[in-house]
Amino acid sequence: MTRPRIGFLGTGWIGRHRMAAIAASGAVDVAAIVDPSEDCAREAQAIAPAAAILPGFDDLLDAELDGVAIATPSALHADQAIAALEGGLAVFCQKPLGRTADEAGRVVEAARAADRLLAVDYSYRQTAAAAALADLMASGELGEIFAADLVFHNAYGPDKPWFYDRAQSGGGCVMDLGVHLADLALWLTGFPAVEAVTSRLFADGKPIAPGSDQVEDYATARFDLATGAAVQLACSWRLNAGQDARIEASFYGTKGGASLRNVGGSFYDFELLHYRGTSSAVLVSPPDDWGGRAAAAWAQRLASDASFDTAALRLVEVSALIDRIYAADGGRRSDRD
Repeated sequence: MTRPRIGFLGTGWIGRHRMAAIAASGAVDVAAIVDPSEDCAREAQAIAPAAAILPGFDDLLDAELDGVAIATPSALHADQAIAALEGGLAVFCQKPLGRTADEAGRVVEAARAADRLLAVDYSYRQTAAAAALADLMASGELGEIFAADLVFHNAYGPDKPWFYDRAQSGGGCVMDLGVHLADLALWLTGFPAVEAVTSRLFADGKPIAPGSDQVEDYATARFDLATGAAVQLACSWRLNAGQDARIEASFYGTKGGASLRNVGGSFYDFELLHYRGTSSAVLVSPPDDWGGRAAAAWAQRLASDASFDTAALRLVEVSALIDRIYAADGGRRSDRD
């Protein structure tokens, strides 16, 4: 059988990394590359020598492809994904799918109307620690989950100027890092309704004024789930955290607790600890080559079934929670309509 032909729109570091994972899956052929940087395009072509470098996005849409992986600035994601889906291509998109829930919803609706596969690179779901945590929670071993604490503190900040332009990025560290935490919180608890949200956003150590165009570099949020669980979330860029990164998702239940956390400040190494009273046991530890798993899984699904996956409907719920975190800035309560 002929393998699906895939194009890549945007081949910076993340795009090339995901390309390598997709190519290594053997499920598809990487056939086309588009990037405004000739250097990035050439580096990507070194991963997939048979791929043609095309001048622009329209050329990609005309290249008789079956799917496209999008790794461009956030402001472009929704329109590019919709154009690809309406052109009959499956889409794998970097997060966020849209800067708002409205943008994300339009993409999901385009995928459903076209009956085409759509996925977003929520890569932390793919860690061995997250998979084991999902199994642990589903088994009932932790009992009824009543609280969760999630953090993603990054001692560095993005190196591309568009991240700091709200119109292009949609927001700061919440949109960049907090979206992963929001996804983990909802995915691991089965996507219950979110009943209330409060938040505080800061830039350079000061609360962001209403109506400001600043993007936040530190944020905290608290939200209540319909299950009764209370979730706390914090994320930041350039925090004096004493290490490169602090990444953690801890869940506490009536029978026990568990924590997915990074090891030694690493962005890549994760462990899972299971808590009972004052004792703890390590259930998962590094190494774990997880970064490209979401991309490879999309490629493998595309090779067998390119139709719409209803799991994509949950993408809008994650975006809606991010919207509410921004809307609740300053501690104002954002109750469910």
